[in-house]
Amino acid sequence: MSHILRIDASARNAGSTTRQLTDQLVTRLVEQGYGAAVTSRDLALTPPALLTEAWVGANFTDDADRNDDQRAALAASDELIAELEAADTIVIGVPVYNFAIPAALKAWVDLIARARRTFRYTETGPEGLLKGKKAYLVVASGGVPVGSDYDFATGYLRHVLGFVGITDVSIIAADRQMQDGEAIARATASIDALRQAA
Repeated sequence: MSHILRIDASARNAGSTTRQLTDQLVTRLVEQGYGAAVTSRDLALTPPALLTEAWVGANFTDDADRNDDQRAALAASDELIAELEAADTIVIGVPVYNFAIPAALKAWVDLIARARRTFRYTETGPEGLLKGKKAYLVVASGGVPVGSDYDFATGYLRHVLGFVGITDVSIIAADRQMQDGEAIARATASIDALRQAA
């Protein structure tokens, strides 16, 4: 069974471009048969906890040696990683705030990028363990052009996803909305074209 993981990070609920476009993309993917099940994670509604010294200590303790407190410290991370492991397709709504990703999305990254769970170190370098998945970044910005020298959001997320093994990443951008009144329409057209190409 195919499974979509949808992640929203916009602080806005009503009027959010990323939420609007992510709705459209998930609908298209379900119509194409890519998602018999959809899991939704709203990072703005329920922000992930920030890393703590207790979390780091628990993470660097072998699983067999962890005590109950350490297991509790990692429980939220384990849940987020399980959602990623279960998904075939990941759709992430990425509003660009101050040239980068929202704090809640960065906290999510910190909790899912875990040695021995989502990546491992080998003699030839790090190896991602979440292979064979497809990710879409649905990006919205007021003034930052996606792919520009000062877009610190998309390059970072591409790198992080690749680091954990998700290398098939597509970007659907509604960028520079304050200067470009057609940005959302072009992103919607990209989603429609994706449906017709499948």
